[in-house]
Amino acid sequence: MKLLTVNQNGLYCKQADVYLDPWKPVDTALISHGHSDHMRWGMKNYICQEQTVPILNLRIGAENNVRAVAFNDPFEINGVKISFHPAGHIIGSSQIRLEYEGEVWVFTGDYKIVSDGVSQPYELVKCDHFITESTFGLPIYNFPDPHEIYEDINTFWRKNVALGYNTVLLGYSLGKAQNILAHLDQSIGDIYLHGAVANTNEALATIGYDFPGVRITPENDRSKIKGAVIVAPPSASDTPWLRKMTPYKIAMCSGWMQLRGARRRRGVDKGFPLSDHCDWQQLNQAVQDTGAKHVYVTHGYENNFSKWVSEEYGIKSSIFKTLYNDEEEEVSE
Repeated sequence: MKLLTVNQNGLYCKQADVYLDPWKPVDTALISHGHSDHMRWGMKNYICQEQTVPILNLRIGAENNVRAVAFNDPFEINGVKISFHPAGHIIGSSQIRLEYEGEVWVFTGDYKIVSDGVSQPYELVKCDHFITESTFGLPIYNFPDPHEIYEDINTFWRKNVALGYNTVLLGYSLGKAQNILAHLDQSIGDIYLHGAVANTNEALATIGYDFPGVRITPENDRSKIKGAVIVAPPSASDTPWLRKMTPYKIAMCSGWMQLRGARRRRGVDKGFPLSDHCDWQQLNQAVQDTGAKHVYVTHGYENNFSKWVSEEYGIKSSIFKTLYNDEEEEVSE
């Protein structure tokens, strides 16, 4: 019997009767992290890493039945030993380890091996069965070190100030925005936040995080915002809310920005390949380092990466069809 299988509700562990990041309402859900394609409304019980709780409360509601667990603090459900381990994707993001009768499975959720300076760094977890995403599972995706990108972002902002422009940085309000904010050079100018980013920062402040920036409200005289940086989700692009901050130069922060065609389609002045997912090299390293005998590939370039793992490393590889993706739906204020 496979410990984990996929059914119409999501990734299921029959022995423990729990789902991992299910996409339909179930009795008990183990949640890897707070992005909307992995954490959904309607579960009777949620179990997640303790730093994911404020995000769950913000996005789904504080009235839910939530059990918070610490990293590397195992618990059992019907003989299945379960533990959460840092995934390096965003704050609180977790790989979920399940062990039963001497067999170990690891579900990565979304992850990256390279540290971004904000998220808890990825922890290698040895296993027999490894479930990996493949969002950037092609050799063309080879990202620079994130700290080099942070320097480039500050240089972009500094040049825009000298030319009389505001700087708009687009990135998901959970994850990308905090990475950007933590590495901005505050001596360059003022920092302003879209409401979605400010809401996320306020939720994270309840567990001790402190990110710079002032929320933009209807009371702000946006004509007086000069030489500032504005951090906003991608959904704010080309909206009346943003146009009130003109003149500005705009940049998208995303792994997809490694390809020039993606930058053109987004219509931005600059693209920074800042990703919270593994690139090709990281995916390959993870698969080999875990020592897994069987790799299951989910969302992204599943066919390509699964075939590569099998042919290149001689590791048995299969595809798990899931509903996860890399597009957070965020409503612009």
